Amino acid sequence: LKGVVLINSSETGPLVWGPEDYVIPPQGERVFFVVTNVIQTPNQKLTYCAESSKVLDAHCRLNEDCVAGDAVIAGNGIKTGRCLKTSRNATGTCEIFGWCPVERNIRPEKPSLEKAENFTVYIKNFIRFPKFGFSKSNVLDTTDSSYLKNCTYHEVHHPYCPIFRLAELARQAKHDFKEMAVMGGSIGVLIEWNCDLDKDYSKCNPRYTFTRLDVHSNKSITSGYNFRHVRYYKNTAGEDCRTLYKVYGIRFDIMVTGQAGKFNIIPTIINIGSGVALMGAGAFFCDLVLLYMMKKSTFYRERKFESAKNCKKNGEGITLPEAKAGKKNTCERRQLTDLSPET
Repeated sequence: LKGVVLINSSETGPLVWGPEDYVIPPQGERVFFVVTNVIQTPNQKLTYCAESSKVLDAHCRLNEDCVAGDAVIAGNGIKTGRCLKTSRNATGTCEIFGWCPVERNIRPEKPSLEKAENFTVYIKNFIRFPKFGFSKSNVLDTTDSSYLKNCTYHEVHHPYCPIFRLAELARQAKHDFKEMAVMGGSIGVLIEWNCDLDKDYSKCNPRYTFTRLDVHSNKSITSGYNFRHVRYYKNTAGEDCRTLYKVYGIRFDIMVTGQAGKFNIIPTIINIGSGVALMGAGAFFCDLVLLYMMKKSTFYRERKFESAKNCKKNGEGITLPEAKAGKKNTCERRQLTDLSPET
């Protein structure tokens, strides 16, 4: 967030509020943030000073360019109507009323908290499938109180010790922690529970996946993660002062997904019955299309059925009496083929 506003009350007097004042860094249930770099601007006081030359809206040549009372867009204070210049023909910056001196706008070269890579984080997670009455934790079910004090996560040796070194989390995401610590970043930690509940309880285990979420590029403005916050105090003269902190660090987002299944004979029988019924309906539908809706249905009909006049004779080839009487011979249509494949 960017933007400033002037608040004037009888209790506090004129105050300029910036994003450092009205934005509280989120502390979500599934998110934690580790500070790795800090830039401080100490001893700020509410007074008059020149806006930063890096703020485009503060550039000016005349006093008329600085409209009194207007907030500097993406700046640090309220314009006073004066244009401050080092020489007559130079481009200056507007004078502001705000927290002065303005923020030190520098790019960090190395992390302030290099040893943060050795910090550890304990990620405790529970999963529950109420339909099957099944629940489990990613922490080893043990009475040994010293277990979690002496272990770190290992996929083979300690799969139920969810204590991770921050450097290991970055390495699993295929990035170097010290490199990320300079400008910050964001790492997603995915915990997956895919369980076959027909197997033993011990076969349902969590699987961890780590990935970097922010765009990783030295030239990308979306790479890294930072925010600002302040600490207020009074100096020896009783004036309100503050120290501004621009904090870089790594944000970790914890995401949990899971699915479970168990064999049940009733759905199995229903599915088999439905499949058999569909096979019969399919054969009938194909016959219907080929016999009555295709242009070459006559050809298919001839291949499927054969008409023959079979005069009823006895086993010795003698014509039966009803044939001698001149009656029409009985004709029958016999099906020769069907849709079933030959075996």
